[in-house]
Amino acid sequence: MTENLEALRDALPRLGEGVSITLQLTLGGALVAFLVSVVFGLLSISPAAPLRWLSTIVVEFFRGTSLVVQLFWLYYVMPLFGVSMDAVLTGVIALGLNYGAYGAEVVRGSINAVDKGQWEGATALNMSRVTRMRRIIWPQAWVLMLSGYNNLLVMLIKGTAVALFIGLQDLGYQIDELRIDTTTIFAYSIGLLLYYLIALVFSFGLRVLEKRARRRLGLPAGSAHASAGAAL
Repeated sequence: MTENLEALRDALPRLGEGVSITLQLTLGGALVAFLVSVVFGLLSISPAAPLRWLSTIVVEFFRGTSLVVQLFWLYYVMPLFGVSMDAVLTGVIALGLNYGAYGAEVVRGSINAVDKGQWEGATALNMSRVTRMRRIIWPQAWVLMLSGYNNLLVMLIKGTAVALFIGLQDLGYQIDELRIDTTTIFAYSIGLLLYYLIALVFSFGLRVLEKRARRRLGLPAGSAHASAGAAL
């Protein structure tokens, strides 16, 4: 055990670098995923059929193909067409597109979950579609989205481990290196703990955002589908 702890102490700088890369992938991937999810989530409820079809095609493509294959395509195939990116940016884009496709369904489902009376009330007030979405529908849907985004973010954090396939020395890579100097059980136990702590911090942050969003609408903290009629 003492030898394992000494090896862990010596590996701390490398583990720190691995955590840094994992955090870059997580934050960058989450930002791209959020933008993708909002764009294609809104397109999926567009009154224009071609836009809905476009959203369906893009979302189903990225949901229906492997994240690893998407990562390989971006990193190894795109350079054949003259488009080269560094490994971190490639990982960020791959994670963002893949989890953003799932996020688009979160956006669509959350918007559709808003009580129909809210839509009808906003229409009765002669609000434009954009104003209706911005002032009435989106604030209520946002509360519902945060719960789904929380789950997706945890999945994205775990998904960052695929970055080692393109040579990134992320946390997963450094844990595997630690295994060489210690034991399998010890190294991967440290890995489990570190990934858990990262996920815990991000999950806590999103829950804080969710509580604040609920307070703005006057909703109780526990009810995910509480009525938000006060918005009108």
